[in-house]
Amino acid sequence: MLMLVSFVGVLLVLLAAWVAFSATSAQSEDRNQQLLEEGRQTFRYDTFGDEVFWGDTLKLHQAIAGEALGGVGPGVSPNTALSVGLKVDAEALPADLVEQISAGEVNLDDPATTLALLQLNAVVGVTGFFDDTGNLQSIGIQCALCHATVDDSFAPGIGKRLDGWANRDLDVGAIIALSPDLTFFTDHLGVDDATVRQVLNSWGPGKFDAELVLDGKATRPDGSSAATLLPPAFGLSGINLHTWTGWGSVTYWNAYVANVLMHGQGTFYDPRLDNAEQFPLAAKAGFGHITHSPDLVTPKLPGLLYYQLSIDPPPAPDGSFDAEAAARGEELFSGKAQCSTCHVPPLFSEPGHGLHTADEMGIDDFQAMRSPALGYRTAPLAGLWTHMEGGFYHDGRFATLEEVIGHYNVLFSLGLTREEIFDLVEYLKSI
Repeated sequence: MLMLVSFVGVLLVLLAAWVAFSATSAQSEDRNQQLLEEGRQTFRYDTFGDEVFWGDTLKLHQAIAGEALGGVGPGVSPNTALSVGLKVDAEALPADLVEQISAGEVNLDDPATTLALLQLNAVVGVTGFFDDTGNLQSIGIQCALCHATVDDSFAPGIGKRLDGWANRDLDVGAIIALSPDLTFFTDHLGVDDATVRQVLNSWGPGKFDAELVLDGKATRPDGSSAATLLPPAFGLSGINLHTWTGWGSVTYWNAYVANVLMHGQGTFYDPRLDNAEQFPLAAKAGFGHITHSPDLVTPKLPGLLYYQLSIDPPPAPDGSFDAEAAARGEELFSGKAQCSTCHVPPLFSEPGHGLHTADEMGIDDFQAMRSPALGYRTAPLAGLWTHMEGGFYHDGRFATLEEVIGHYNVLFSLGLTREEIFDLVEYLKSI
């Protein structure tokens, strides 16, 4: 009898433990799902309060509205917005509006239509703030502005969201240059208005200079723009260093961009920016010691990171590469070409501290010297097919993948033939 009682007691203890574990597991799953949804919302729609900069300071909203609608200048029509790479979320459009656009009944050359799209929250990465009478009062931006696009399923530039994709159509500099008041930049950089606009317009589609406000270097030594390509924000799970030059982790860069570049109202600390020799403008402005109350950024970082890490690289579409050549290229990738030495599958980057000197890569060190890491990150290659516009490497210096492989073929004396280079290109397009 005592043995039976003891056995029953053990069963009850195990049952209680299982119930407790199940409850904890369910709570954990609920919390994970909550983080995912919070992160998606942040990525797509949260301005972090940056409208105080883009609207109140630069007055960008006035240029968007145009003089006829209470702003300045001709205004920005949907066609103009699409021409500089802005995207429209088709799923945010009411059915009747979709029908009207399809029938050609909506004037896409009228800034009033742009304001209507902003009121629908349909412009990817941009939020308009309106008063009770429908007048545009301010404008803010989100992560999705640069790191999302659409599938063009409705029309070019209009479709379903593709979060994490680099928007290589987006001319960030041209958009900023629309602002009526660039006093922040003229004062910060110590140059006149015309020079600021010239620099901004020199970036071109798919590029942004994330270090300009830190060091004031608008051009490379050869006189070309110092802007770098917008990277994707997918495939980051397992990746340690973020950005072309390894500034820090993904969540570090989120905090940096939200506070320093987007001008969100949060908290940011990085004493490396106190280095007045490397970052004279950042040190003077105190960019490494930003505080705001209330903090509109920091509470959003956990969910934002969780969502970003959940975005897998999209698989290459069928027919977008030569499958037989890609199979041969895969063997070369891990064999004769030695690509997998640094681009280790399945990350296609280096586990750990994947950073290399300019000499190791056979290129100049200009961009590396603009980072406290003083090197170049081994960029992950998965999903490469989504962002082949604008060239390759951090600044697009190589126009094609053939040129990239050709560079390493010479640098490392690989002895790759023209056919083998073709096979490698097809493999890179497939991963």
